[in-house]
Amino acid sequence: MDFAPPSAPDSARHDAWRQTHLGRLMGHALRRFDARVLQLMARNVDVPLALSHLAARDQVSAAHVHITRHLSLRGDRLGDLAGRAGMTKQAMGALVDQCEAWGLVERRPDPLDARARRVQFTPTGHAWLRAFQSAVAQAEAELRAEVGDEVAAVVAIGLETYASGNNPA
Repeated sequence: MDFAPPSAPDSARHDAWRQTHLGRLMGHALRRFDARVLQLMARNVDVPLALSHLAARDQVSAAHVHITRHLSLRGDRLGDLAGRAGMTKQAMGALVDQCEAWGLVERRPDPLDARARRVQFTPTGHAWLRAFQSAVAQAEAELRAEVGDEVAAVVAIGLETYASGNNPA
C-alpha cells in the first residue's frame, strides 16, 4: 500500500485539529487570562513598586502565580505546595527562592516538626495576594463581558466538572 504524504491542501485540512482541539484552546485562554491578571497587577497601586515593576517587565510569570494560587494562608511545607501546584519540589523550590528574594514569602520553622520549614506569605505577600484577587475579579469580569454571562457560566461549570475528574463514564 502506498503511504504518500498528502498534498498541501489535504495536509492543512488533516492537520487543523492540532490548532483547534479543546486542550489547545484552554491553554491559549489560560495564558491570555494569566497575562491579563499580571498586567492588572502591574498597574495596581497597592502592589509594592518593586513588584509592580517586575510584573510590568514580564519578570513575574504564570509560574510565579502558582505560589499565589496554591500557598495556603497558614503556610505550607514545600512538598505540599508543589503537589497542589502540580510541580516538582525542586521547581517549586526555585520559585519560592525567587519569591522569597522579592519579599513575597518567607521560610519559617514548622511548629509541628522542628526539622521542617513552612513557606508563608509575608505582609508584602498578603498585599500581593489582595492585588491578585482584585486582578482575577477584573479579568473574569472582562471575560464575561466578552463572551457573555451565559457562556461564561457554562464554561465555568464544564471546566469545574472536567477538572474534578468525577465525570460519569
